[in-house]
Amino acid sequence: MTFVLFFPASYAWGYRPFVSTDAAVADPQEMEIELGYFNLKRTAQKNTFIIPKVVVNYGIAWNWEIVGEFEVEKPPGKDVRLTDPGLFLKAILKEGVRQQKDGVSFAIEAGSLLPSMASGEKRFGFEGIAIVSGQLFPFMYHLNFGGGVDRIKTNPFAIWGVIVELPVLRNFRLVGEISGENIRKKFPDESVLFGFIWELPASSILIDGGIRRSLSRGVCDWQFTTGLTWSFSLPSTIGAATRGGIP
Repeated sequence: MTFVLFFPASYAWGYRPFVSTDAAVADPQEMEIELGYFNLKRTAQKNTFIIPKVVVNYGIAWNWEIVGEFEVEKPPGKDVRLTDPGLFLKAILKEGVRQQKDGVSFAIEAGSLLPSMASGEKRFGFEGIAIVSGQLFPFMYHLNFGGGVDRIKTNPFAIWGVIVELPVLRNFRLVGEISGENIRKKFPDESVLFGFIWELPASSILIDGGIRRSLSRGVCDWQFTTGLTWSFSLPSTIGAATRGGIP
C-alpha cells in the first residue's frame, strides 16, 4: 500500500495528455472534464492548431461511465472544423490498484466514432479497447489494446498503447507513452510521448504538458500539448434526472 502514498486517492485522475487511457471511471454523479487548451501538430513544416480538445466523463453507476470527446482544429489554409467526435461506454470488470485495491485493474471501453467535418470522414465508425492498469513500484502502468472500423471507408484498424507514470513529488509525476494505430492499406501511426502531470494542491485540478514524436510515416512529425482536467459532483437532482429517477 506504500504506492498509494505517492498517488493519493482522488477522482481527478484525468488521462491527458495521453492517447491511451487507464482502468478507472468517474464515481456516480461525478463529472470529469479534460480540456486540451493548446495542441500543435507539425507535419512537413506545416502547423495544425487544435483548440480545444475536449473529453467529458460522467459516472452513470458504480464502475460505469459515459465518455464523450471531440476536437476543434485549424489546419493550414483551411477553415476551423470539428473532428474526431466519439461517444463511448466504459466499465470496470475487475477492481484493482486504480480502485485502491490489490492486483491489476481491468476495464473495457467501446462505442461509436461519430461523423467528422474532416475530408472523407462522414461515416460512423466503431472502436473498442481492453485496458489493464497495474503497478511495478515505483511505476504505475496502463496497457491498452483494441480495434474497430474507421469513419472513412469502414476500414478495420488495431490500436495499442502503453503508459508509464513515475511520481517525483507528492503532486507531480513524470509520464511517458508509446502508442500506435494500424489501419488497412495505410502506414502505421506510431508515436512516443514524454510529459508531466501536476495536481494543484488542495484542488481537483490537474495540469499537464507533453511533447509527442512520431515513430512512423503515418503520423505528424511533432506534437506539443498542454491541458487541464477538473472534476466536480453534479447536484443530486441532476444526477437523479439523468438516471430517470425522482429528485
